[in-house]
Amino acid sequence: MPGFHFSQGDAPVLMSIPHGGTSLPGDLAARLTLQARRLPDTDWHLDRLYDFASALGIAILRAEFSRYAIDLNRPPDGSALYPGARNSELVPVTTFADELIYGIGDTPDAREIARRRKEFWEPYHARLADSLEEIKRRHGYAVLFDCHSIRSAVPRFFEGRLPDFNLGTADGTSCDGALRDCLAGALARFDAFSLAVDGRFKGGYITRHYGAPEDGIHAFQLELSYATYMEEDPPFTFRDELAEKLRPALKSMLEAALAWGPNSRAGR
Repeated sequence: MPGFHFSQGDAPVLMSIPHGGTSLPGDLAARLTLQARRLPDTDWHLDRLYDFASALGIAILRAEFSRYAIDLNRPPDGSALYPGARNSELVPVTTFADELIYGIGDTPDAREIARRRKEFWEPYHARLADSLEEIKRRHGYAVLFDCHSIRSAVPRFFEGRLPDFNLGTADGTSCDGALRDCLAGALARFDAFSLAVDGRFKGGYITRHYGAPEDGIHAFQLELSYATYMEEDPPFTFRDELAEKLRPALKSMLEAALAWGPNSRAGR
């Protein structure tokens, strides 16, 4: 079982959803605390929110397993994404609210982490890398959109309320600057929503590792506030009336990614 679902597209854009899964393999569910079993750190409903993406020709790679099995957007060696700041782990042991994920004495050891890395992390990244290379062969370049969402307030990682749209390009290193400007401009037109570019969320491992504009692969991340489309507390209900107001902005961003190209006027 690969642990992910992939749908093919014919556009130069690939969408990755590494934290949308809710499956818990093996006996993992029984090992989690009551709080963790609610999967509060899931990037909920993103496939439903971006239900228009396939019609745009965008390929979609979506994880089926929960990030509590392993975090696909963390380096395989477990190194910190943000040195000096609080970070979540390759195999998380606490929730974003600092609640225990496992009972006392049941935290995964190095051998179990290595097994999960081989079983879940490596197949996802192999498919991601292969898909990008396939798109690059077909179009001459590839754009990777790493798709995320999070609670609007997470004191563990930042103070205050998170902006609605958090566009990350690893401080401009993971994609062409003209593409970043196109994406930011598309989102900024929707002034009902707040926007930050390369703020606290600059892009995780996927954006930083695969983004290589000099090699023809351009990556960006959007960290979206839960408050823009869903209830932030269990049972994490999707809110259609909010999503309908939000989708035009998200579609505009993806249409900007599709319209951009290294040889387009915006890409020069």
